[in-house]
Formats: sequence, C-alpha cells, structure tokens
Amino acid sequence: MLKRAAVAITLVEASEAPHGTSLLLTLRAAGLRAHRGQWALPGGRCDEGETQVAAALRELHEELGLELDQEHVLGLLDDYPTRSGYLITPVVVWAPTSTAISPNPSEVASVHRIGLENIEQPDAFDFIAIPESHRRVIRFRHAGRFIHAPTAALIYQFREVLGGRDTRVAELEQPVFAWK
Repeated sequence: MLKRAAVAITLVEASEAPHGTSLLLTLRAAGLRAHRGQWALPGGRCDEGETQVAAALRELHEELGLELDQEHVLGLLDDYPTRSGYLITPVVVWAPTSTAISPNPSEVASVHRIGLENIEQPDAFDFIAIPESHRRVIRFRHAGRFIHAPTAALIYQFREVLGGRDTRVAELEQPVFAWK
C-alpha cells in the first residue's frame, strides 16, 4: 500500500517587472536521508489523520517558512504514484507577493523561481525510454539540467492544465535512481 504524501505547487508573482508568475522549486539539502540533492516541490509525507492539503501547507511552512492556509489553495492535480512507495497529491497554492520566503537549511539547499513562461515552452519537457521500464520517463529542462519525475510529471500536468488540456501523468516513469 502506498503512503500518502503531498507537495505544494506554489505560485508567486514577481514584485518587479518583467517577471510574471513563477512556481517555487527547491533543491533538497545534501544532509537529508532520502532524495538528497534532488530537485523537488516543497512537500512530504502526510502525518496520521492529516489531509493532503494540510500536509502540503505544513511542509511549505517547514521548508520555506511560508505560512499559507486553505484560502490560498487554488486546487489539486492528479495523484502520482512513485516507485519509492508514495502516492503524491499536488496542491496548487497562491502565495501573496508580500510573502517572505525563508528556506530551512536542514531541508532546502536553494529555492528557485521558475517562470510559467519557462514551463510553457514547447521544448521544456521531453520523454525518453529506459530499458528497465516500458513507460516513458519525463524530464523537465531547467538551467541546463534535467529535473525528473515525480517533480517533472507534476509540473508537466500543471502546464497542461494551464493550457486547457486534460492530461494524465500517473503513467509517466521516473528514472531508476528515483526508485529508492
């Protein structure tokens, strides 16, 4: 049985032009037990009796110091089952421009603002085959690097929703290094 988890797709508006709306992406701290040094949306495991929305908001506060509540939630995307045993619910939230971001260094090495125009580029995502699976691996290009599923799959579905497309991502594969 998969363990419940949630992530926050956190939208922020740039306070200065020409930057528009961005989503927040983190690089996980090197000292973490699992998935250290990987790109991730803020999030984690749901505590006993905790809803996915509550978990995403709690994790957002723990990782980035953003204290948002239910009124900031715009909606949910599809659950994504991971090879590491989690069922992740993406929670889309809006952070007011005045909200200060204060990363927790024990969990977050760095925070990055990804402009929505970047995820909407035709070549922002690609799909590759791996011998270990018949499913396609999704990758998101950012700053000359690849970000993989589950993060890439969730950002991809968000992009598709923005474009008015009904796209499912549960069948998209993760690279083998993320199967642990």
